[in-house]
Amino acid sequence: RFIAKPCAINLGIQDSGPHRAQPNAILEKVFTSITKSPDGKRLEGLSKQLDWDVRKIQRWFRHRRNQDKPTTLTKFCESMWRFTFYLSIFFYGIRFLWTAPWFWDTRQCWYNYPFQPLTSRLYYYYILELAFYWSLMFSQFTDIKRKDFLIMFVHHLATIGLITFSYMNNMVRVGTLVLCLHDASDFLLEAAKLANYAKYQRLCDAFFMLFGVVFIVTRLGIYPFWILNTTLFESWELIGPYPSWWLFNGLLVTLQVLHIIWSYLIIRTASKALVRGKVSKDDRSDVESSSEEEDVTSNSTKGIFSTSSNGSNRLNGHVASGQWTGE
Repeated sequence: RFIAKPCAINLGIQDSGPHRAQPNAILEKVFTSITKSPDGKRLEGLSKQLDWDVRKIQRWFRHRRNQDKPTTLTKFCESMWRFTFYLSIFFYGIRFLWTAPWFWDTRQCWYNYPFQPLTSRLYYYYILELAFYWSLMFSQFTDIKRKDFLIMFVHHLATIGLITFSYMNNMVRVGTLVLCLHDASDFLLEAAKLANYAKYQRLCDAFFMLFGVVFIVTRLGIYPFWILNTTLFESWELIGPYPSWWLFNGLLVTLQVLHIIWSYLIIRTASKALVRGKVSKDDRSDVESSSEEEDVTSNSTKGIFSTSSNGSNRLNGHVASGQWTGE
């Protein structure tokens, strides 16, 4: 409100929503009670009832759907908040872990377990991360519904479960490694969204490509060969198959499955970008479900930015034909 909004206004982002549909009690009742995207038979019936052209009714429903979407200014402010959090918590984690012995030798995560001290900096790192992911869990039901809603829901559940479970079992050392690794790419995605909303296409493309590289390297390279290696094999070797070993590693493997799905979507987006010469549509996140309902008469050359989560996630997306739509 006091930082992001003035920044958006200075960048020329207007606080104006899409064109509003003209008031019509009959169509409004159909929209709210029956369907937001009527089929051909219902359109014909409404056309006869209102003495309106079918295309005019289609246009009304399209405008009415768009009317409920948040403005670009609202989405810019939300992304700026997430960018600020992800960037801050990432650098906090790096600064904290740089002097931690288990950052350089993962076997240190299991020496003298579970009698390992919980320092104040480690405690606050955990509490901040847990609070943030709980906020994402709740806000997901009030934000724009994205294509990856179910995947993000499972991701938030697994993340909250891992943070809580590892804290209760004093597995905070390996937990900090997992948290820091995941924060390494998230702020780059939000930076790409901010550039998209501000209509800086090249900057957005650059951030997205950088995000894709960091995401794949950390989630498909470092995570399985560094994190999973220590939780699956080193822990078994040093402290044995403790009772919660299966649940803890089951949650970590669930995250890895989600990483593979998202990496596939990112690679597919990047492949399209290489063909078109620019980033097109990010399938990972931030793609609104309502965008699929757009009438075929609308401008099909427009691109959709997204990634979420709000999907990837919003990657809650990028541009086609050189035009951003700010989805």
